[in-house]
Amino acid sequence: MLNSSDLFVVVMGVGIVFLGLILLIAVCSIMSAVVRSATKGKQAEQPAVAEKASEAGDMPNRQQTVAAISAAIAENLGKDVSAIRILSIKKL
Repeated sequence: MLNSSDLFVVVMGVGIVFLGLILLIAVCSIMSAVVRSATKGKQAEQPAVAEKASEAGDMPNRQQTVAAISAAIAENLGKDVSAIRILSIKKL
């Protein structure tokens, strides 16, 4: 049987945990708002940089890039490089 002091300890423990979780949510929300307001001006600059990269055209070392990507995929899959066939590469 639980006496009143045991019940008090359980209620206080659960209450402190929930209070800590609520404070953690509040801190995360505040930090999210601060970061969002700090990066608001920087987001407008990103599309301009992306346009410059797309204007550059094709990759200058396309064969070396394909060879490096296929070697990495083959190593990860444990297969021979000749078993890997890359159909297209898109810059993200």
